[in-house]
Amino acid sequence: MDQKINYYFDSKPTRLDKYLTEKLQSEYNFSRTYIKKIIESNNVKVNKIIVKPKYLLQLNDFIEIDIPNPESLETLPEDIDFKVIYEDSDILIIDKPNGLVVHPAPGNLSGTLVNGLLYRIKDLSSINGFFRPGIVHRIDKFTTGLLIVAKTDLAHKNLVKMLSENKIYKEYIALVHGVIDSNSGLIDAPIGRHRTDRKKMAVTEINSKRAITKFSVIKRFQKNTLICCNIETGRTHQIRVHLSYINHPVVGDPLYAYKDDKKIDFGQYLHSHKLIFNHPITNKKIEFVSDIPEEFNVRINMIEN
Repeated sequence: MDQKINYYFDSKPTRLDKYLTEKLQSEYNFSRTYIKKIIESNNVKVNKIIVKPKYLLQLNDFIEIDIPNPESLETLPEDIDFKVIYEDSDILIIDKPNGLVVHPAPGNLSGTLVNGLLYRIKDLSSINGFFRPGIVHRIDKFTTGLLIVAKTDLAHKNLVKMLSENKIYKEYIALVHGVIDSNSGLIDAPIGRHRTDRKKMAVTEINSKRAITKFSVIKRFQKNTLICCNIETGRTHQIRVHLSYINHPVVGDPLYAYKDDKKIDFGQYLHSHKLIFNHPITNKKIEFVSDIPEEFNVRINMIEN
């Protein structure tokens, strides 16, 4: 069965193809080529009518998208290396390694965490369709650490509601460029798609959503700072964008730091360190902690000496 995605358009008049490219790339990791193919194959309706890519969306337009099922992910389980630190009948807590993409997308259907989950776990929630079974939220390819996976649809629905209401505490550790003078701070700056580089997000007032990141300093070095971050919102690349915005980008970030950071094989030094929330079914408070990878300690030893 095809996957169906719906949106109510709530912004200034925008071309359909531009709007869907931004939405489907950020939310589903679809390629621009695949999104274009979906639109040109008459799989998109606005207010129940098939429209052309150049259609100008108006406020409150109802968009319906039929995503063709190219193949079943049941045929793509793979033995992927990752650690499960907690499992019950409703949820999993994954400790994701560096370099692992969370879910497949058209043109990239293998080598992801989802492929590994399908290999190891019999039942996953179906709410997010065949590309993202069980995936409640995601972290970037080169971000390490904790991630929640839902095994049942009820658990998934409850977790999504908890995320939207900021009832899941998510704490990250990051090694950043520069010395942060303040012991703590709050970044309240809206994030949207970058105007010229579609792979990037940016702090902008245009087609953006509010984003809030709190941080506190763990340790200062001569040219770097180790910090703890807590996000109250879950925008794409939020911590990376916000820290770059205050001129303290994450070390190793290939998109938002400096040119030389692209030479760092590890990728960005950003780790999903702690999760605290009430279990979506039992309502019991649970807490999980993942120690920073050894690569963090190696890097810290390098900059200390």
